[in-house]
Amino acid sequence: MTPSVLILGCGALGRELAELRRLNNWSHVTLRCLPAELHNHPDRIAPALREAIEAGRGEFEHIFVAYADCGTGGALDRLLAEYGIERLPGAHCYEFYAGSEPFGALTEAEPGTFYLTDFLVRHFDRLVRRGLGLDRHPELMGTYFRNYRRLVYLSQAEDPALDGQARAHADYLGLEYHLHRCGLEPFNRAVSERIVQWRN
Repeated sequence: MTPSVLILGCGALGRELAELRRLNNWSHVTLRCLPAELHNHPDRIAPALREAIEAGRGEFEHIFVAYADCGTGGALDRLLAEYGIERLPGAHCYEFYAGSEPFGALTEAEPGTFYLTDFLVRHFDRLVRRGLGLDRHPELMGTYFRNYRRLVYLSQAEDPALDGQARAHADYLGLEYHLHRCGLEPFNRAVSERIVQWRN
C-alpha cells in the first residue's frame, strides 16, 4: 500500500500543486495550503507551519513542506530540522518555478528584478498594491522600488490575459517588462523528486 503523504504548501502555490497532484496521479497525497498573505509577514510562516505539522503528524506517514525559505531567515529550516521534514529547495518560489540555473541567469542579468508568478499577477492588487499600502500611500513607491529596474513575469500558464495584466503591473511600478515562460516542469521536478521516494 502506498504511504499517505501530506503536502503543506503556501497558498500562492495551491493551484499549481493541485495540478501536479492531478497530472502525477498522486491519489495518496493530501494537499493543505496556508494563507498566501503570510508572505507579507514572514516571521509568521514558521509558527503557522508548526501548527499545521502538529495537526498532521498523527494522520499521515510522511509530510513535505512546499515552501522555500520565503524570507524566514532560516527559521523555517530550523523548524523542519526538529521534525526531520524536507522542503522545496531555494530561497523563494521564483527559483523552483524557473529552475535554479535559469533563475540564476535572470538574477545575474539584472539583480534589480521584481518577480511575479501567475498567482501574484492575479492577486497583485491585494498583495502588492493594497498589501504594501501603495493604494493609501503612493509616495512609498519610491521607497519600495527604488532599486528595481525590471519586472520579470515567470509564467506557469500560457495565458494572454495574465500576460496583459503583468504588463500593466510593470507599467504601474514603472519597471521594464520581461516575460519568462516556465510552465510547470521545473516545479514538477522539484516536488516529484521528494514525493517519489515515498511511493512504496
